[in-house]
Amino acid sequence: MVEDKIILGIDPGTTVLGYGFIHIQGKKIKMINFGVIHLNKLPTQNDKLKRIFERLDGLIAEFKPDEMALEAPFFGKNVQSMLKLGRAQGVAIATAIKYNLPYEEYSPRRIKQAITGNGASSKEQVAAMLQNILKLEEIPKYLDATDGLAAALCHHYSKGIGENNKTKGNNWSSFIKNNPDRKIR
Repeated sequence: MVEDKIILGIDPGTTVLGYGFIHIQGKKIKMINFGVIHLNKLPTQNDKLKRIFERLDGLIAEFKPDEMALEAPFFGKNVQSMLKLGRAQGVAIATAIKYNLPYEEYSPRRIKQAITGNGASSKEQVAAMLQNILKLEEIPKYLDATDGLAAALCHHYSKGIGENNKTKGNNWSSFIKNNPDRKIR
C-alpha cells in the first residue's frame, strides 16, 4: 500500500507562529503550503491565543492534514517565555483535538538532526536544507515558516514516533514488548 498523507508542522510562538504542510505520496515529498501567523500586534495574551486557534482551525479545515507535528518548547532560563510558548502549543494541540488529528512533539534538536544531520544547526541551515529537499524557490523572510515545515518533515522521517511515543524503557524487555514480531519462539 502506498503511503498518502498530509502532515502539518507547527513551530509554536506567541510573536510569530510558523506552519507548514507537506504531502507524502509513496516516496515523493511535496510542500503544499507554509507561512506564519503574526501575533506581535495583538494587545493581550488572550487575543494571541484566540488568533492561533482561529487561524489553525481555518488551515486545518482547508488543507485537511492527516497528522500534526509540533516543535516542543525547549527549556530556557526565562520561565515566563516557556509558559507563553506552552500555551501557544496547547492551543495548537486543542485545535488538532477538535479535528481528531493525531499529533506528536519533537525537540528542536531532534528536528534539526532529522533535516540537516546536525542537532546544533542554525535556522538558516535548516531553511537551506529544506529549500534543497522540497525544491523551494526561495527561503522566506520569517524562518519560523521553514521551522514548521521542518517539524512536518521530521515527523515523516521519524515515522510518527516523537517525544510522546518514545519507548519508556531502554532495555531488552521493553524492546521485546514493543517488537513482538521480532521474538524468536
